[in-house]
Amino acid sequence: MEARSSHATLEPRTNVFRLSCWILALLGFVELLSAGLALAARMESTREVRVVEREVTKYVSLPSLPGPKETASIVARPPQALDLPTSSDPAVVQPRPITTPAIADPVIEKLVTEARKARVAEDMILAITKLEEAKSREPNEPNVEYELGLVHEAMGVFDTASEHYQNVMAMGATKAGTLYTRAAAKLRDGIEDTADMRGQLSLGRTRIFKDVNYQDGERVVLTIPVQAAPGTNIGADDFFVTVKFFDIIRGKEIVPTTEETSVREYKWVSGAIDWAGGEELLRVTYVIPHRNVQDEHLFGQRVYYGQSVELNYKNELIDLKAWPPALAARSQQPVQSPGPADADVPPEFLDKDSLPPGFNPDNPLLPLPLPSR
Repeated sequence: MEARSSHATLEPRTNVFRLSCWILALLGFVELLSAGLALAARMESTREVRVVEREVTKYVSLPSLPGPKETASIVARPPQALDLPTSSDPAVVQPRPITTPAIADPVIEKLVTEARKARVAEDMILAITKLEEAKSREPNEPNVEYELGLVHEAMGVFDTASEHYQNVMAMGATKAGTLYTRAAAKLRDGIEDTADMRGQLSLGRTRIFKDVNYQDGERVVLTIPVQAAPGTNIGADDFFVTVKFFDIIRGKEIVPTTEETSVREYKWVSGAIDWAGGEELLRVTYVIPHRNVQDEHLFGQRVYYGQSVELNYKNELIDLKAWPPALAARSQQPVQSPGPADADVPPEFLDKDSLPPGFNPDNPLLPLPLPSR
């Protein structure tokens, strides 16, 4: 009996103990939950962005006002000269030189070339035919108009020639180029028949002096008289003389001279061109320098052979004299005129034996000086 009563007393106590433990565990869980919620709320509050407005006082510093400047005295100064660009400055536009206009159409160019050849050959009908055909293709070609003027001038139809020169001038210098100035000169100076001058201006008898005392090669001096009829007024710019020298190589080959193989000097020894006495003298000195042995072996020794002398009046050949006479055939513009009476007379050769004592070989064209008293 006593054992059962003790067992019954312990059983209620155990139930109370168990209940107390559960209550304590529940309270502990509630505390932990409260602490966790508090911590979470604090963390959330730290993430909020707070905008705080503050008033900042800004101090602006004003620049100090400039003091009154000293007034300088007024001085009148001359303007400074500007540096003008020189002609070598690339920024300066250089004037374009006037040239003869080129023919754009190759067919017209060929026709004009054939017409020029026909005019030189004195076939005026063929020249006019070629030029008229070229003009039908291009009526405003300055080369065609100017060539027509030259053809009609050579034929003696001066009125028609003047019309063609006027047509060239009407085209202006921009299109006609140098043909404009040539046509203007034709109309300004008048179209003159150069055939009429062949009896007024001619070449005299040439004198040839070979200087045998010259030691640096071969030296030949020519005296070329240019004769004018009495009362003829010919300016120094209206005429010119051309001398073409020829050499012989190895005794058989006749070749024209070149600037590399000779030296030429021209001088009017009679002074200013005034036609006093009806004659002017031109001295031409021709020198063939010595060549070294190697050049003579390769190219042969050059020896003076002869010359052709051409007299041109206003760019037209009016007289021609050549020695030997066969050299006249080498002229590009053969002249056919009656000429003076001594046209076929050979030149006069001067040598040491035929000259008087004391003759100056450097001036063989001039007379001997008078003896001084």
